[in-house]
Amino acid sequence: MFEIKTAKTHRGRRFLEKRAPKIVENEKKTLFVHGTKTSNVLNSVLTELYHLKKENSVRYTRRNDKIRPFEAGGETNLEFFSQKTDCSLFVFGSHSKKRPDNLVMGRFYDNHVYDLVEVGVENYRSLQSFSYDKKISPKLGSKPLIAFIGEGFESVDELKHLKEVLLELLRGEVVENLNIAGIDHIYVCTAITSNKVYLSHCALKLKKSGTVVPRMELVEVGPSMDLVVRRHRLPNEGLKKEAMKIAPDRTKKKLKNVKGDVLLGKTGKIYIPDQKLGEMELQTNAKGVKRERREARKNKGGSDTQASKKQKGEEEVST
Repeated sequence: MFEIKTAKTHRGRRFLEKRAPKIVENEKKTLFVHGTKTSNVLNSVLTELYHLKKENSVRYTRRNDKIRPFEAGGETNLEFFSQKTDCSLFVFGSHSKKRPDNLVMGRFYDNHVYDLVEVGVENYRSLQSFSYDKKISPKLGSKPLIAFIGEGFESVDELKHLKEVLLELLRGEVVENLNIAGIDHIYVCTAITSNKVYLSHCALKLKKSGTVVPRMELVEVGPSMDLVVRRHRLPNEGLKKEAMKIAPDRTKKKLKNVKGDVLLGKTGKIYIPDQKLGEMELQTNAKGVKRERREARKNKGGSDTQASKKQKGEEEVST
């Protein structure tokens, strides 16, 4: 168990507040670690992945004999490195006769290993093996696009899990708005079989299309490799439920009886109390009744004046 540290200085307090849980989390950092033995291919893979994520990654090049992620007690050093570097993701490379060119990718939750995916690297091509115009090379820190091609990512459990981990590893900072002119590279993941994925890194060339949206061309810039899924370990349901909790946003005021609908838009409910019509007092001098009486009185008064004038005329004639 890790001991709970309390800050004794203002600098230490700011450091702990920076690492404390937030409603909007910081960009996730990645930890690159070498195992007891690594091959030249694996060293190149770890180096190039580190350079692609150099702004938000930490790399340890020393050999680590005690790290065995899928074995009991073999995750202790990884969890210690996670607490030390504040990393949420890790990539661990090892090489053996049983599992050559082996990569283990995973996520941390609360400085503990959350899940694991083990893949083998095949048909690897480095950055130096591709020839292209250096003007279109991706810029450091730019936001990438990620494309997953194949039905296996929706139907096979191993590939669905690998898709989640790759998405966390490659997507970078989460943003709400994106400028099309700033998009310059894309990661393409193609499901070849039920346990094999082809990963390639391409640069984007924006060309005129006659419309507002430009036409895009892909130029492979590397690295590229085949990832063969060997083992994977999902988180248990209790830990997954705890990790998926979302803190309530206190800035937004909750509106009572208001809901949002995809088709109807913003809808609401109005509650009207029970109307007791039997006990309701009705007005005797209603405006409509007054108008009818006034009109009736006018009509009656007009007929009386005509009758009186007619009677006076008859009396004058008789005299």
